[in-house]
Amino acid sequence: MKLDLREALHHDILVGDGAMGTFLYQMGFPVGISYEELNLLKPEVIADVHRRYYEAGARVIETNTFSANREKLSKYGLEQEVEAINRAGVELARRAVGSDAYVVGAMGSIRAGKRKNVRTTKLKEDLRQQIEVLLDTQVDGLLLESFLDLEEMLLALKIIRKLSDIPVICQFATEGAGTTEDGILLYEAFAKLKHHGADVVGFNCRSGPNGLLRSLEKAAASGPELPYSVFPNAGIADYVDGRFTFAATPEYFAETALKFADLGARIIGGCCGTTPEHIAFMAKALNGYKPDPSRIDKLQSDIRDTGLPTVAKSASVESITDSVSEAANAAGLPPAAEPNIIELVKQRHTVIVELDPPRDLDIDKFMKGARALKEARIDALTMADNSLAVTRMSNLALGYLVKEQTGLRPLIHIACRDRNMIGTQSHMMGLHALGIDHVLAVTGDPARFGDLPGSSSVYDLTSFEIIRMIKQLNEGVAFSGKQLKKKANFIVGAAFNPNVKYLEKAVQRLERKIEAGADYIMTQPVYDAKLIERIYETTKHLNIPIFLGIMPLASGGNAEYLHNEVPGIQLSDDVRQRMSDLKGEEGRAMGVQIAKELLDAAMPYFNGIYLMTPFLSYEMTADLTKYVWEKSESAISTCTL
Repeated sequence: MKLDLREALHHDILVGDGAMGTFLYQMGFPVGISYEELNLLKPEVIADVHRRYYEAGARVIETNTFSANREKLSKYGLEQEVEAINRAGVELARRAVGSDAYVVGAMGSIRAGKRKNVRTTKLKEDLRQQIEVLLDTQVDGLLLESFLDLEEMLLALKIIRKLSDIPVICQFATEGAGTTEDGILLYEAFAKLKHHGADVVGFNCRSGPNGLLRSLEKAAASGPELPYSVFPNAGIADYVDGRFTFAATPEYFAETALKFADLGARIIGGCCGTTPEHIAFMAKALNGYKPDPSRIDKLQSDIRDTGLPTVAKSASVESITDSVSEAANAAGLPPAAEPNIIELVKQRHTVIVELDPPRDLDIDKFMKGARALKEARIDALTMADNSLAVTRMSNLALGYLVKEQTGLRPLIHIACRDRNMIGTQSHMMGLHALGIDHVLAVTGDPARFGDLPGSSSVYDLTSFEIIRMIKQLNEGVAFSGKQLKKKANFIVGAAFNPNVKYLEKAVQRLERKIEAGADYIMTQPVYDAKLIERIYETTKHLNIPIFLGIMPLASGGNAEYLHNEVPGIQLSDDVRQRMSDLKGEEGRAMGVQIAKELLDAAMPYFNGIYLMTPFLSYEMTADLTKYVWEKSESAISTCTL
């Protein structure tokens, strides 16, 4: 006879299933439909997904009812189908799996972080309706998942406990901030959930394994003594050519499943981007699991060292601008305008450094970093546009402050995600008014995977279209086609990911961006000298400069996170081996050393160098900038001799 779910967790680690929505998307079902309605329209498809997860080793199976509440279904005209969809969801899951599996009724947040969009009285009604239907079926428990604030979670839990003693799993969606979206420390939130009857607490969505490892470590260190559950995403979502993809491999999930178990997780599954293959690898890794105290101690130390920041003969560094100034002075003319980066990179090595805008209101460290990089003589400071869909300070505002207070040239990223065509043109007009004319056009990471997943991803424009539209402003023509009284003078960059299986195909995509009007290219970070040479060989026919991306690694954990969870970044086996187990100052020193070796490989082929600063550790990129100048000036001296 099968044990009660609560009792089972005292004896074993249970493997959960993986994603439903993103897996259906990969199968060809489009975004914009109700995946829950497929319980009625395509029951054989939903049953087959459940069966695949069960056969992969999952023994906690979630019903396809995540958004099967009246509020969410009303968007599709399905508000009268709440009972039918929920009942069908449970029946399909129960029928598709063996008797040893625990079928849990899945319920998602209704507010989804939008605290004012649903009145509390209506919220209670809609939660209660779905709960009552699920409790009237053959579920082994209820799973409250992807909740962002404690208030809504407690509303649902209290309703359940008035009606039933069924096992309840409570999972927050978090990206490592340590609090719920209504500002409650996670361990305090878990304590309150325990007080009100939760049986299992944990995390899912918004983060890959690395982020949830950090969250679980914090919770386990000070939270209540309850079993934990974790269902991470398959890394960070990428959005290319209208398709979502995820970076984390099944092998990586197998490794991290053991780490979750070491930290006390009792249910371990997957969320967005995961597939039956991910679950199969985790199930195999956890088969016969035994905790290892030495491994646990090392894990807790390593977790703190991971994370992500945000993408010919040369003249001497100063000779170009100096000669222009001297000629102007001799002729009695005013100083010429500073050459743009396109003019500079044609004549000498040119360094662009990325420094992420802060996630809070304190800009002191950011500005200190900008000044240090100015002293290191970088040619431009580039700032991302809410990279990874995480809310940061406006790069327009910071760009202006950098320009005015340090004299550095700001290079501003413009993402398609956050602004419609009206907002984008308005934004570009504001940049023009502030004298900021260097920009990088990017698609932008999907909002649903950032720190405000309830917000919308706009994508009025693709990266190709936004390049064309910005260049249209240079012709004095608005996005609407209306003639403007002045012409802008934007220098527009485009992003390029060379860390792909088929580099030639990626270059073809790059050629389309050049046709759209891109003036220069900035690449994702590269960690392989042989790949640098391949990039040169496959792009040397292009008629615009390429700034090769290099990002120093901060630790062994940081290296593994980037390689396994971040789309567009791939580390060589040699680099991963050299960074393995390193942390602190030792890790940063090795990261800088590897970056210098990559610069040695890149500088003979590329005048454009794009350095990315990890964790606002601007000392690392200042050191690398100085290395570029030393190496460049040494080459000039050798040529002169």
